[in-house]
Amino acid sequence: MKGFLLGVLLLGSAVSAPAQDLLNMLEGEADKTKGPDFATATFKTTRLINGHSIENVAPGVLDFRISHRFGFVNRGISEFYGLDVSTIRLGLDYGISKRLMVGLGRSSYQKQLDAFAKFKILRQANGGMPLSLSVVSSAMIKTGPYDNPDRPNYFSSRLYYSWQVLIARKFSEGISLQLMPSVVHYNLVEAPEVINDVIALGAGGRFKLSKRVSLNLEYYYQLPDHKFTTSYNSLAVGFDIETGGHVFQLQFTNSTGMTERTFISETDGNVAKGDIHFGFNISRVFTIKDPRQ
Repeated sequence: MKGFLLGVLLLGSAVSAPAQDLLNMLEGEADKTKGPDFATATFKTTRLINGHSIENVAPGVLDFRISHRFGFVNRGISEFYGLDVSTIRLGLDYGISKRLMVGLGRSSYQKQLDAFAKFKILRQANGGMPLSLSVVSSAMIKTGPYDNPDRPNYFSSRLYYSWQVLIARKFSEGISLQLMPSVVHYNLVEAPEVINDVIALGAGGRFKLSKRVSLNLEYYYQLPDHKFTTSYNSLAVGFDIETGGHVFQLQFTNSTGMTERTFISETDGNVAKGDIHFGFNISRVFTIKDPRQ
């Protein structure tokens, strides 16, 4: 009897060792197929304030965005501290894939149409890639009268382009930072000595104040030799408020326009003189195509 029990124990140990090795191998394979642990919600929406954030619209989702700016608050009671004046942009953004989104917009300011594509090249992952990187290409057209109708004008005179690289990192649940090197190109400028390309370096961040509220900052510094003499650097401060699955953005900025051309290279507000707009961004998303299909 003792010999039988000893044999059972020896057999059990002989079987359990390979079985444990097999279990370890399967667990190892599961870890390999799990994939990278990507950072999520670096920012709460696809816009930091005026400009793009590193975030994309999900595949198959249409985002209808309304961006609104009132007039300068320092205009006083005659314009009800800017509330009598309004500038608006209506936009449609669509996610084509996890990496690619496109969008169209119409602005009342300077009667502009704009279109863009944003492609995510790198994604921040825990234990892997330390940052996220996207590129944005935009085109804008002024549909109003030509600035100087007395000279020969062409369709290309109305066109403007911009290119941006977005470099972002989520440092913690409460802090995210982003850099935005940018170029804005003008097909037509006022005189031969005026530059065609404005070059700026943007920087911004998100700082979480509570579970549903965050503080956002955004600033675009134009290089002195590559800016228009009449423009100011764009500065914006805003708050993201999460409400029932949506994010409502409130902001203060010295930029009137809401396209890259107008807020990067044509900001006309002097912060030192109190030229500040109050505004907001709201959006409503619609699932056009289920990504699981």
